Amino acid sequence: MTNDFFINNDMKIIIISDIHDNIPNLIKTLAWAKQNSIDTIFCCGDLGSEATFDHLAKNFTGQIYAVLGNMDTGYVDYEKIKNKYNNVVIGHNELIIDIDLGKILLVHEPKSYRAHLTNENIKYIFHGHTHKPWLEQQFKKTILCPGNLANQFFAPGFAYWDTEVNKFKLIQVNTL
Repeated sequence: MTNDFFINNDMKIIIISDIHDNIPNLIKTLAWAKQNSIDTIFCCGDLGSEATFDHLAKNFTGQIYAVLGNMDTGYVDYEKIKNKYNNVVIGHNELIIDIDLGKILLVHEPKSYRAHLTNENIKYIFHGHTHKPWLEQQFKKTILCPGNLANQFFAPGFAYWDTEVNKFKLIQVNTL
């Protein structure tokens, strides 16, 4: 099921993924978010457990949009958490968020966005799963993987998006 949500255009957003219960890296990321007046977090799945969802929701005062990842299966009960947090919107497989710059598709696995590549309304696709930070233009869309906070396979990192100037920056947690 796909839901549409609208958020303001003039926002500072971080995109995170693949936390896999690495709370120390999540704490560093949230501290950076607070210092940089981040309004919104997009999370591309694989948080790891409900405790990580709790930590994220309780320690970030802005709005969070998240999807579940393949590693959340069996550890996070979607029905139990989908309405648990006031500041979190959770999609089971995908979420569509609308801003003035265009629609954003949030998924976990890259294969999940392939069906949307020809959808002219979607301008941004954010995904996780690969743990590899990646930014490309394809089919007139910006496709981004923020990397991972788990420190698995690649150095831990996240993406920062300043929508006012429509620029992305990949940030490594180890440099914070």
